[in-house]
Amino acid sequence: MKTAISRKLFRQAKKVIPGGVNSPVRAFRSVGGTPLFVARAKGATVTDADGNTFLDYVSSWGPMILGHAHPEIVSAIRKAAGRGTSYGAPTAGEVALANLIRKAFPSIEKVRLVSSGTEAAMSAVRLARGFTGRDKIVKFEGCYHGHADPMLVKAGSGALTFGQPDSPGVPRDTAKHTLTATFNDAASVRRLFERNRGEIAAVIVEPIPGNMGVVLPTPGFLDELRKMTRTARALLIFDEVITGFRVAYGGAQELFGIVPDLTVLGKIIGGGLPVGAFGGRRDVMAALSPEGPVYQAGTLSGNPLAVAAGLAALTELARKNTYRKLAEKADYLGEGLQGVFQKADLPTWTNRVGSMWTTFFQEGPVVDYATAKKSDTAAYGRYFHRMLDRGVYLAPSQFEAGFVSLAHTRRDLDRTIAAARGALSGWPASR
Repeated sequence: MKTAISRKLFRQAKKVIPGGVNSPVRAFRSVGGTPLFVARAKGATVTDADGNTFLDYVSSWGPMILGHAHPEIVSAIRKAAGRGTSYGAPTAGEVALANLIRKAFPSIEKVRLVSSGTEAAMSAVRLARGFTGRDKIVKFEGCYHGHADPMLVKAGSGALTFGQPDSPGVPRDTAKHTLTATFNDAASVRRLFERNRGEIAAVIVEPIPGNMGVVLPTPGFLDELRKMTRTARALLIFDEVITGFRVAYGGAQELFGIVPDLTVLGKIIGGGLPVGAFGGRRDVMAALSPEGPVYQAGTLSGNPLAVAAGLAALTELARKNTYRKLAEKADYLGEGLQGVFQKADLPTWTNRVGSMWTTFFQEGPVVDYATAKKSDTAAYGRYFHRMLDRGVYLAPSQFEAGFVSLAHTRRDLDRTIAAARGALSGWPASR
């Protein structure tokens, strides 16, 4: 595999961009080596600056569910660009996209478009605090809700203490209002409510976490969150930036039959362009400016290019049998890879839902952040590079999700399974 151009670009990038990348996971720190500098993508593949082409299961971290450069999305963007790239004013497209989102998510009675998932989660938390008049929020260790200050908080000495900043630059006075619980442990959340009666504004959760690797909620866990928040008159916020329109057209809340008060969306609703959204109960959303006192604004919110791409993407996803086809592809790939791991007698544990999955390099089960962290990250790094050498691009971190797209063909899936077989040949010799 040729890497000279990517290595040269990385050296140049490090001189002008912190770490040489504009988002940390791209730096390959978790797996070692030089990151790919992608030059173009089409369908199920990406091609780097050196001309190497890879089957892509990163999927721009989820949104390329239709595949790269889908003709309907490309056409929509071109037409929109010809009419202007930004207005800072309302458009008919915003109304159409909002209606598509509402139709897919019955819990969303009103929705506000923004420019990223981070912005959407940050705004949803502010709205919850403004609506309830309370300051504290509950999040879960291992769940990621963007890089706003209240979200970059880890547990203190035990999950029931006030949070501590997880990054320099996050004020302790901000972190103290974020309480951290353990995913799939309803008792840890219940104790937080008992110790902070009348003070918690909201519980925010990825209903299916994808940022400690894919972790599934245990039966009844999300129901318990719904019951506890209602009893405490706090809001339940589902962060479906990854799962929205990915695990089902109506996201994880459709799968599990849970109705949150607020939902955070991103990625897929822009067809791959920068976009996010948050929405929910009519009375809660009525507290948002200019209708209510909770301020939120954005010049590029509802950007016409992102809206056009999103309308095209969601229209395609709404077609008959879309999610059945995705599930069939993911089932085929998952069963094939599992057979390879078993034959190699390699201890792995795979969590999968719909078209997203993570194979943890450990015996499992993986049910929360603590169990996910038991994975052999060095082994995953070897596997990652061996797959890359065989033309398969997986997430450059053990603690991320892989994604199957509608563009992956049976031949692509067979190639991936064969690549895994080759990657594990002679395991565990060094890379």
